[in-house]
Amino acid sequence: MSGRIPSIDAMRIIAIVFVVLIHTDPFQGINTYGNVINFGTKTISRFAVPFFFITSGYFFALKTSNRDSATYLTKRAFKLVSLYLFGLVLVVPTFLGGKLAEAELSGRSPHATATSSVIEFLDPVELVYYGTSVSEILWFLPALLFSLLFVHLVTAIGKPSYVLPVAVCFHLVGLLGSTYTMFVDVPFEIRDAIFFGFFYTSLGYTIYTRAWEPSKEKSRSLFGLVVLFAVLQFVEFYALGYPLRGELFGSYVYAPSYGISTALLSASLFLFILSRPTLFADTPLPEWGTYAVGIYVTHPTVFAILRAFRETLESMGHTIDSKIVWHLVLTPATLLGALAVYLLAHRLRLIEIGGSHFPGEPWLRNRRSN
Repeated sequence: MSGRIPSIDAMRIIAIVFVVLIHTDPFQGINTYGNVINFGTKTISRFAVPFFFITSGYFFALKTSNRDSATYLTKRAFKLVSLYLFGLVLVVPTFLGGKLAEAELSGRSPHATATSSVIEFLDPVELVYYGTSVSEILWFLPALLFSLLFVHLVTAIGKPSYVLPVAVCFHLVGLLGSTYTMFVDVPFEIRDAIFFGFFYTSLGYTIYTRAWEPSKEKSRSLFGLVVLFAVLQFVEFYALGYPLRGELFGSYVYAPSYGISTALLSASLFLFILSRPTLFADTPLPEWGTYAVGIYVTHPTVFAILRAFRETLESMGHTIDSKIVWHLVLTPATLLGALAVYLLAHRLRLIEIGGSHFPGEPWLRNRRSN
């Protein structure tokens, strides 16, 4: 299987909607029923980020099957770095402005706040590896880059069959540190490249290299597995989040980043999509998938602005966070706002959709050509 796969392109835009839902927390905190709805939303949305890792691993294997993987990785790295820089250019002024506003309201020194914030933003480990020095939402881009690098390193030493087993070992540590914390205390960050992204990227890589692509005849069975594992994920998160903790269901929102069932759900969903490559081909969804990465990169800024708007209204006595209409509007407003910012950046030649995302590079290239 090569070239564009409409079902995967369509799933990109579907998955990014679920990514935004994770961040906007619809109905959380309104009441018990709101928490239950939010728990369900967050739980079912956990397939979204693994989907992007699996897809990247799959296409990494596909596109390097007949050429040097180092060359492709270099090209992919430039794309990811450019996206990350674009996201930082957007989010740094927004987040810094928010911190300065808080400092002004609380009587703290704006200069000291700005200095400490810049130092925090430039923390080399958080900035380069974890991707969380400014906005935690942007962590995916460095994680994907390092995950692809880890896959490449294992294959480069002539052990491509070891990629998934090695990644599974790291992922098990990640599970203990994020979801199954009752067994062991892992004293470091586990939602990163080595403990999370590497596993799912390796899974996509292995699906291609071991020719696990299913036929259309198996799509019905695979869809059944998707439903089964989705239910299993609800059961797993419910059991871990409430009965085992002695808490009432809906008293708060239990939202781990991933569990055992997340891998089963994500893998079965991706295989189902592969079994139906023309799924959604007659809809606008595959074309909209082109904008998924742009929405991801721009939505932290839009979301931060919307949160600042909410906090401003609440400081004036308008508690809109407890209003259902706010929760109904927040997610689509974030999605549409992020898309608008992305399209505007393209129109202003700050970036080029389908091309360079280094901020301003398309504009400079156009100036040189003229």
